[in-house]
Amino acid sequence: MAAIVALQGIRKSYGVGTPVAAEVLHGIDVQLEEGEFVALVGPSGSGKSTLLNIIGLLERPTAGRLSIAGRDTAGLGEAELTELRGRTVGFVFQFHHLLPEFSALENVMMPAIIDRGMPDAQAERRARELLARVGLAEALGKRPSQLSGGMQQRVAIARALALSPRLILADEPTGNLDTHSADEVFDLLLEFNRDTRSACLIVTHDPRLAARCQRRIEIVDGRIVDGGAAAPA
Repeated sequence: MAAIVALQGIRKSYGVGTPVAAEVLHGIDVQLEEGEFVALVGPSGSGKSTLLNIIGLLERPTAGRLSIAGRDTAGLGEAELTELRGRTVGFVFQFHHLLPEFSALENVMMPAIIDRGMPDAQAERRARELLARVGLAEALGKRPSQLSGGMQQRVAIARALALSPRLILADEPTGNLDTHSADEVFDLLLEFNRDTRSACLIVTHDPRLAARCQRRIEIVDGRIVDGGAAAPA
């Protein structure tokens, strides 16, 4: 298996050079392999979201080495990071961040539009296929306000998969959903993980869902206390 994510000695500090400087990640070593489905767990304030943001190239680490899909990110400029993030990483958040003025179809097409600079037939075909797979073939023209919370999250999953990313990062994707809808969303992520062999890292406070993952990484006070190494092949 190939490593999709490799972190070595990752540290993150905020307020560097000020009296209130604080380090929130302390030498993180984590590796995710192709096709893995991994839960990231830990108490509130433990550094889960910061770690996810660094892996997703939304924040730079203060120290350490981060490789995504075999590419060392240390020397990349902002434009290169943006391109790598857009084509390699799919995000699913607790708050789905759908664009309210656009339809479900247009929301799912958005990553391709951003990547290519304009909509095209291929992007629309891919968006229609994804929405059908998440059970929303009849809701293409509906805006987010016309969809339930579970349906909106399914649109968000379809959007995250629009460019066939090798890595899916999900930050509490079921946190606002009832148990039935949470199970549906989780099952969809598992299905896509199995079908595409993309790596999936999911932050969750739900021990029931974490137990269904192949592996669990636990972080406490900015340190990995369990599960940082990849599962044996």
